Amino acid sequence: MEEQPQEQRKMVKPSTPSLPYPQRFNKELKDQQFPKFLDVFKKLEINISLAEALEQMPLYAKFLKELINKKRRWDEKETVMLTQECSAVIQRGIPPKLKDPGSFVISCTIGKMTLEKALCDMGANINLMPLSMMKKLAIEEIKLTRMSLVMADRSIKIPNGVMENLLVKVGEFIFPADFVILDTEEE
Repeated sequence: MEEQPQEQRKMVKPSTPSLPYPQRFNKELKDQQFPKFLDVFKKLEINISLAEALEQMPLYAKFLKELINKKRRWDEKETVMLTQECSAVIQRGIPPKLKDPGSFVISCTIGKMTLEKALCDMGANINLMPLSMMKKLAIEEIKLTRMSLVMADRSIKIPNGVMENLLVKVGEFIFPADFVILDTEEE
């Protein structure tokens, strides 16, 4: 009878406790990947700024910091598997350099006057029209405004008024636009 309990004891496996601080072993994994990182880093040709590359690869910023602080050595050979995102950022080619296209101008018609090179600023919040242009269009009705304009050089300009719902024809399309009238030199 004594033999049976011994056999039962052999069959029962002791439980293994989990690691108390598993993050400690993550450091060893990173240490194993460091030589791989160095190898890739030595072969790396980046066509983007270093700051942009590090933003896209925050895990490697730590390795780079250790290199700078001389906690790691360059002569250790390792290979690092880059994520797909990191590879895409690094392998992106520089777009070809093109000539300056100049200002974006369009041809439009206001009333009976056709403007061949009307400056079109896609980022502007308002449409500006010189006072002289308003007089050429023979428009006399403008609405007074309390608006003040801060120019790029930080100077402040006070417009003469606002012309509302002026019909502007661009190509085949006609749409109403509001113009701020400003007493400036016409180009």
